[in-house]
Amino acid sequence: MNSSPSRRLPAWASLVLAALCGAGIAVQTRINGALGVSLGDGFTAGVISFGSGLVILLVVMVLVPSGRRGVRAVWTGVRDGSMPVWSVLGGVAGAFFVLSQGVTGAVIGVALFSVALVAGQTISGLVLDRRGFGSQSHVGFTWPRLTGAALTVVAVAISMSSQLRGDFPAWMLLMPLVAGFGSGWQSAVNGRVRARAGSALSATFLNFLIGTTALVIVAVIRNAFAGWPTTLPAQPWLYLGGAIGCVFIGVNAYLVSHTGVLVLGLGTVTGQLLTSVAIDAFAPGAHPLAVTTVLGALLALIAVSIATLRVRPRDAREVG
Repeated sequence: MNSSPSRRLPAWASLVLAALCGAGIAVQTRINGALGVSLGDGFTAGVISFGSGLVILLVVMVLVPSGRRGVRAVWTGVRDGSMPVWSVLGGVAGAFFVLSQGVTGAVIGVALFSVALVAGQTISGLVLDRRGFGSQSHVGFTWPRLTGAALTVVAVAISMSSQLRGDFPAWMLLMPLVAGFGSGWQSAVNGRVRARAGSALSATFLNFLIGTTALVIVAVIRNAFAGWPTTLPAQPWLYLGGAIGCVFIGVNAYLVSHTGVLVLGLGTVTGQLLTSVAIDAFAPGAHPLAVTTVLGALLALIAVSIATLRVRPRDAREVG
């Protein structure tokens, strides 16, 4: 199976789209966080977010025949063994991200959660690109990629440093780290599904179908003991997280074969940071904007620029 796109996007366009995806993730996180607080239940908030995205995609699938053809192509591949089952389970990683956010985010704080998440994404991008999971070509550990990845972790740490506080069990730091690794893997396998289906819509639909199913199972088990929320918030904007997720997951599935997993992750992190700066500066009721956040965002931009440098073969200095 050849997943290389027939028309490759320019590097600048890929990075702009990746940054916009990161902006969407930041906005979605704010929306879903507010929904979880309103419900008093992060598990149910995750189900609503994923579930609403799935409903939107079901409507689109009815209207777009190519999306249905793509799903049939993927299903045929799974049945005849040409596509392993694990390659269609990217939605499980998305479900775990939402779950880890709900379980640990309020305890360790958004700052440290983000640092651990980005560290996981960075490690994931390096390893998966090395194995050829994203672009289907092996990308070595060259000095620009290693330097850019390291600087991105430093950038997030700097931008969030003024907010780090509190004691917590070590496993709570491990959950977002694993979620970050999973998000890189999710982008890679969704890219493979898109290549087989010939449609980013098909890949996005399968991602939401699997993720919603996983979250419903977990929420039913958890809420059988803890109880379900008795009321739903009335503010319409609290239910936009799923729609935003449809867009950035679909774009990610399309982009990963153009950028590789690492560069896609670095561009996404940059968008997240810049959007966080804008939210802190202008959104009503947001946290005061810290100088460290601005410095971290600027360093992230530098990191992405370094990571995407094209080096001559003699200067590549591939590690491993």
